[in-house]
Amino acid sequence: MPLALEIPDQYSYVLAVATSTFFLNTVHMMRTAKFRKLAKVPYPAPYASDDEVAKNPSASKFNCAQRAHANFTENLTPFLGALLVAGVQHPISAATLGGVWSFSRLIYLLGYTSDAGPKGRLAGFVGSSLSDLLLKGFAAYTCYQLIF
Repeated sequence: MPLALEIPDQYSYVLAVATSTFFLNTVHMMRTAKFRKLAKVPYPAPYASDDEVAKNPSASKFNCAQRAHANFTENLTPFLGALLVAGVQHPISAATLGGVWSFSRLIYLLGYTSDAGPKGRLAGFVGSSLSDLLLKGFAAYTCYQLIF
């Protein structure tokens, strides 16, 4: 028996939040490139060595920016999946949680690449982790609603 899905009008908010992540990825790339240049880490090296970090504070920031970007891309696919699924039945809640996640990931990046280093990522980590967990719960509940 086919399942007919009707996308609510508010789903456009879900799509807007999903689109925001494209721009957030660009911010990550620009910040990483900036610190790569300051650290003078040549391509294709993914990170500055311990020796480079000891000599140049920008090398540590480059490593933090690179790791923040990698962490963002590691989490992006499951986030987008949960966002798009949850938004089918709960578009406003999904868009709100997705907006919190996206903003928190920006705070994560800026904190991680600040003078605080890895400790600076805490606020962004908490915000993105909580919103991600809730969003995945909404996605699971959406599946439950569609199945039963």
